[in-house]
Amino acid sequence: MLTTNTPVFNSDCKDCPRLANFLDQTGKQYPAYHARPVAPFGDPNARLLIVGLAPGMHGANATGRPFTGDYAGILLYQTLYEFGFSNKPDSVSVDDGLELFNCRITNAVKCLPPQNKPRPDEIRQCNSYLKNELDSLPRPAAMIGLGKIAHDAILRASGLRLSAFSFGHGNVHALTGDRTLIDSYHCSRYNTQTRRLTPGMFNDIFVTARQLLGHMENEKT
Repeated sequence: MLTTNTPVFNSDCKDCPRLANFLDQTGKQYPAYHARPVAPFGDPNARLLIVGLAPGMHGANATGRPFTGDYAGILLYQTLYEFGFSNKPDSVSVDDGLELFNCRITNAVKCLPPQNKPRPDEIRQCNSYLKNELDSLPRPAAMIGLGKIAHDAILRASGLRLSAFSFGHGNVHALTGDRTLIDSYHCSRYNTQTRRLTPGMFNDIFVTARQLLGHMENEKT
């Protein structure tokens, strides 16, 4: 959990009855699983925030860390390591010693949704946590939205019209509050196995992120 003065996460949140009930059922079916809302993970002072969709059943919902223990995390954590955002190339469990540098990972929806599909009202309900997290970022800051739902959630949390910023892999959007959004296809099993998202395409996203962060550092000096 992040250590800030702004509430960005509530481990006891039950504001979405369908999700709360599903987590209760999942916890009974898999007693060893985390089966609770999943907290953001990484550097509390990061200038790069990566936003995914929601915890996966046998990934973050099981381990309690975003993109940890599931297929979607393989490419993400390998890429973070290659670009100097972490000390290890993989994420296995919450006690594996992994650290992130100038980077944090969160989700648009903090709870596991049935069939990995949160409803629009659930995405909106959870958006206040993302808004608070965006507000807690140092300025300037960059965000990577993994998929259109994350893209839309970032815009909504920023108080911006969704229609004004089209989603597309590699698109870069200058947002209000000295923040920049980079769009990426989600690193899901489906997208990577169908080659909709290749390692090279994902690398390009982080090349852009590194360039933006470099400009931010130059502005500070």
